[in-house]
Amino acid sequence: MSINIKVIESATRENRLNSITGYSGTVKDLVKKVQCGCLKNEERCFSQASNCSSGCAQGYLSRILDAAIVNHGAIGCSADVIGENTTFKWGQNIRSWEKKDVNVINTNMTEDSTVFGGRDKLREGIKEAYKRFKPKAIFVTTSCASAIIGDDIKSITDEMEKEIKIPVVPVFCEGFRSKIWASGFDAAFHAILTRIVKPPRKRRPELVNMINFNGSARDYITEILSKLGLIPQFVVPFATIEQISRMSEAAATISICGTLGGYLGNGLEQQYGVPYVKSIQPHGIAGMDNWLRGLGKTLGKEKEVEDYIDSEKRRIAPELEKIRKKLKGKRAIVGMGPSFSHNYMRVLGELGIKVIWGISWHFDQHYDHGSIPESSIALSKSEEDIPISICDVQNFEILNLLNKLKPDLYIARHPGTTIWPTKMGIPSIMISDEYSAFGYRGIIDFGHSIIDTLENNSLAESLSKRIKLPYTSWWLKQDTFKFLENEVK
Repeated sequence: MSINIKVIESATRENRLNSITGYSGTVKDLVKKVQCGCLKNEERCFSQASNCSSGCAQGYLSRILDAAIVNHGAIGCSADVIGENTTFKWGQNIRSWEKKDVNVINTNMTEDSTVFGGRDKLREGIKEAYKRFKPKAIFVTTSCASAIIGDDIKSITDEMEKEIKIPVVPVFCEGFRSKIWASGFDAAFHAILTRIVKPPRKRRPELVNMINFNGSARDYITEILSKLGLIPQFVVPFATIEQISRMSEAAATISICGTLGGYLGNGLEQQYGVPYVKSIQPHGIAGMDNWLRGLGKTLGKEKEVEDYIDSEKRRIAPELEKIRKKLKGKRAIVGMGPSFSHNYMRVLGELGIKVIWGISWHFDQHYDHGSIPESSIALSKSEEDIPISICDVQNFEILNLLNKLKPDLYIARHPGTTIWPTKMGIPSIMISDEYSAFGYRGIIDFGHSIIDTLENNSLAESLSKRIKLPYTSWWLKQDTFKFLENEVK
């Protein structure tokens, strides 16, 4: 596969990776259909809610330390800034940094702007961002409104770049372009690859790009890589424009998430020859084994990796066995983004929990390096064929499933889907930190977290007795996938 960095926009996941948002079956059936080229998207004749690719692009870029964002859209398009600011301050807190707000400006497109054009407002916004934040680069994120009326973002950013003498980079992430909000991450990475990353001045054989969200496990990863004679560079959030511009000098790129890191990792390999480690996500035992071995093979550190893996697995074995005994027989449902979902289904199995259903918010039929997602292949090779479905956070389907299957535990990576199971009396865990269950230490911590959740469920039990769900008994008795149409797009 090839990422086209000669164009100003990244292709959507639907067009580039044949990604889908509708499916119900099993993991073995899913992978088999992808392999034979017969997996088709199933549309919904009813959709409750979803997310927006603009928020993913803007949220990710807003945590670059010395950059600024100009969101060219209506004021409501910047509502996500509240959450972005919270996440940014959390990241500063875990680093013991002085707190500051994200550098985001919205151009406040109004009715006049949509009729007569928003060019002047965009110029004003860029000037104000430069004046207010003194950034090293400005990213201009598009919106549905600015795209529909056809504002020429590229010519305006080129004009303003000449005026203020720093990169002014358009990010084409308007929500209607894609049903898959992860396309927003690709739009952000495309802007970085095409306008920020520079050719290497020199190669640094000790440097490894680590693509992540917030980097809470920085010390742990630094410790691991130091045993291999390597130094991690955490990108993109909480890095500087200068650090990001030098990613081309690294010896390799690794990622905490296949969905997140694939575009940038493969783009760096394609454009600058920086190897991207294609592996299972590094959560749990098998994931960490595969992740480290992939890095070791890429950089000729196989012996060091095997020594580390052996020592760590022997160290955690007694505690892991105790956790497995406590969790044996427990049943869980997982709902997350595709890479996280299929990896955490495996992790729960490593903890002795039976996964009775897995939900992913979308599914990429292949990554930019051409392979079916490694986590899905690994899960399909397990002895048990786990039932799974794909939906872009359609809570009406999720609650229907939970009501029918009545799991002991629901684990999700989206806050809006853990609230309702809790109100149903089902213990729920929201995976807000991407490093939950990361590696050998992480699976132990994660196991204890699950035990604590199961043993302290008084809040969920109390809520379930006092709260009436918004869904009627009529719906909860229906087939979960009643609105998932058999017609393919």
